[in-house]
Amino acid sequence: MENAQNIFAQLLPLIVLIAIFYFLIIRPQQKQAKNHRDMIASLDKGDKIVTSGGFIVEIVKREEEHFMVRMNDDTIVKLSKDYVAKKIN
Repeated sequence: MENAQNIFAQLLPLIVLIAIFYFLIIRPQQKQAKNHRDMIASLDKGDKIVTSGGFIVEIVKREEEHFMVRMNDDTIVKLSKDYVAKKIN
């Protein structure tokens, strides 16, 4: 009985450290990733976005894995959904 309590007492700081790590790092990252996925799913034609490269573009067409985006009046390119940083309101 005393040996089991001793093991628990030694493992308690590690368990607390793992819990702190989860609530301060892992959980917020998961929440941020979910918000980003939801934002990508809600994008539609006419929305303005900022790419990971810093370009401000307008969505012309939605496809399965890509967006067709307009960079200027006569330049339309295909952009992977992975490279959308944020939506401009």
